[in-house]
Amino acid sequence: MATSERPKARQSQLVTTYGIGSLFPAGDQSFMICGIDEWDEKWSPTVEEPRLARSLGVHSFRAPATGKRSGDVPVVRFPVYHYCPGCRRLDRFWKFDAKKMQCPDCVRDIAPSRFVACCENGHIEDFPYFQWVHRGTAAAGGEHRMKLEAKGASSSLADVVVSCSCGVKPYNLDGSFSRGALAEIKRCGGKRPWLPAAPDEQCDKQLRALQRGSSNVWFGAVRSSISIPPWSSPNSRFVTTHWGVLEHLPMEALSAALPQMITGKPGLTVDGVTDVLRQRKGLDTGTPPSDKDLREEEYRALIDGNDGGAHDSFQCVRVEHDPRLSGLVAQVSKATRLREVRALEGFSRVTPMPTDTTDPRLARLSENRPAWLPATEVLGEGIFVRLDEDAVTRWETGAFAKEREALLDEALRRRATESGAPVAEGPSARFLAIHSLAHALLQELSLDAGYPVGSLRERIYAEPGQAGLLVYTASSDAAGSLGGLAALADAELFADIVMAATGRAQWCSHDPVCAESGSSGSDGLNMAACHACLLLPETSCEHRNIYLDRLSIVGPLEHLGSGIVGALGGMTGDAGDGAWNGSLANATVAEAALAGEIARRLPDVPVPTLGDEVLDGIPLSLAWPDRKVAVTTPEMSEHTVRELESAGWTMVTPDVERIGAALGAT
Repeated sequence: MATSERPKARQSQLVTTYGIGSLFPAGDQSFMICGIDEWDEKWSPTVEEPRLARSLGVHSFRAPATGKRSGDVPVVRFPVYHYCPGCRRLDRFWKFDAKKMQCPDCVRDIAPSRFVACCENGHIEDFPYFQWVHRGTAAAGGEHRMKLEAKGASSSLADVVVSCSCGVKPYNLDGSFSRGALAEIKRCGGKRPWLPAAPDEQCDKQLRALQRGSSNVWFGAVRSSISIPPWSSPNSRFVTTHWGVLEHLPMEALSAALPQMITGKPGLTVDGVTDVLRQRKGLDTGTPPSDKDLREEEYRALIDGNDGGAHDSFQCVRVEHDPRLSGLVAQVSKATRLREVRALEGFSRVTPMPTDTTDPRLARLSENRPAWLPATEVLGEGIFVRLDEDAVTRWETGAFAKEREALLDEALRRRATESGAPVAEGPSARFLAIHSLAHALLQELSLDAGYPVGSLRERIYAEPGQAGLLVYTASSDAAGSLGGLAALADAELFADIVMAATGRAQWCSHDPVCAESGSSGSDGLNMAACHACLLLPETSCEHRNIYLDRLSIVGPLEHLGSGIVGALGGMTGDAGDGAWNGSLANATVAEAALAGEIARRLPDVPVPTLGDEVLDGIPLSLAWPDRKVAVTTPEMSEHTVRELESAGWTMVTPDVERIGAALGAT
């Protein structure tokens, strides 16, 4: 194959989308990415992230070879069975003209089989065509030339027929994809074609027939980590580069050796290198951190922030947020520089890993325990948002949150019953709401940040005691790091984005179907979420676009404010009752949230009206006509505000204390 004809993929894709063990489509051909035993390490540059490496039990990571000068990621041809589009002969590719990949009889290019057989332990092999067509018969000796023919009446499997020259009855493939269809045909052979030198394994799982290009042929188990202080500093990079020497150097000998080693290197200090080295040695000897431990450290680092200078890969500074977000947002931070490392630790087939608690078996990336794993690093920027912890806790213990959580648990139980797998632990209502809010914000941010949606990514922090989300650039392609995302952390801009995102979440173009359809999406693990409202490109969601519910953000239309945004804004208690609910039935989420905060903090304030028109049809937001007090909106021009004030109205910004003062409330 000429160099120009070699299949190509981005370096990051060889970790996330087309990782080891996956099928890579290249024109009319199909290949499988080989395990790291076959990789030539000298062409794979080192990627360092000590915390993640320690968590995964390896010494370091390596990026896939780029193939620019020499060296490349090895592949094997798979599936083995190919067919000729002319004579419809079905056979192993080496039985044709393997050099030209042509049928010698028809002189036409052969095509790989459309079907494969996988098991839940990660094994994969060709669809058992021979056993399928010879079922119930003893295959006699002699030549067996099979054909794979399509009748053409429809595209269903019932019109795809396998026949053999030995004269057995032809069989179509109808029913071959159902669970247990291959149980009496062939048992799993434990085959691992991505490890060409490894022997087959013993396996007791049933084979499942799948389309070669189906998404459930390969689920990558990708772990990622954000580089945080001190591991993001140039001192850490220096320690990593010279770890082979520093690892064995006694701490007391550093004072003499370090000054000379760091001379002329910007950003390095003796104290900084010493501190990182001490922590690195402790990290390597202590208990490996779990994924939850890494997330907890990241969450605290994002809250604390860091301004470590131009050479630090973690720059995160807290900024002021707009009063309109009071009760909703506790903190907004602008991350002008972030570094994320994503590592592939294994993969599964047929069904993805449900949760960390079910301990699924992952297929290995090498025959022996590896010293390193394939990984890629991404440099970018982002916005970190921390929600009000007390308000989140108040919402997740409410009746509506419990109801949504129970619906998702029921969907998980139903999936387990159908698949025979153990019941996975469902996400908390807190996670469901924060994850959904992250999707809504990411879509809105992409409209103003100058990035396509697929170049942005979420990171959710929703363990007990956590209530945060990070939206950041996650692509190292042409979109790069333009600076447009972090700039949107500006108080007024970000408040407008939050209000627009939550406002859009009130209604989906597929409503009422989207809001009322119950469990939907992959394995029924979404509720009110579809491609018209919350679903994102696969590169943007770290949870495969599941565990989403738009109503957890805003509540159902008949009771707006029962979602987390309403609760965060104080839309609880009196704000959800009687006259308030009737008056604000058509309020936006922003208006409902503000009204809820007023009702909670100023219980003696009368119920406002919504949408009153005065002065030639000028509509007002929340207003108290008998006292001629109204709340301004971002859409109001200065001229309109002055005109209303000239007519005797007291116009106040959406701040509870100012509203209370204007109404004479205490």
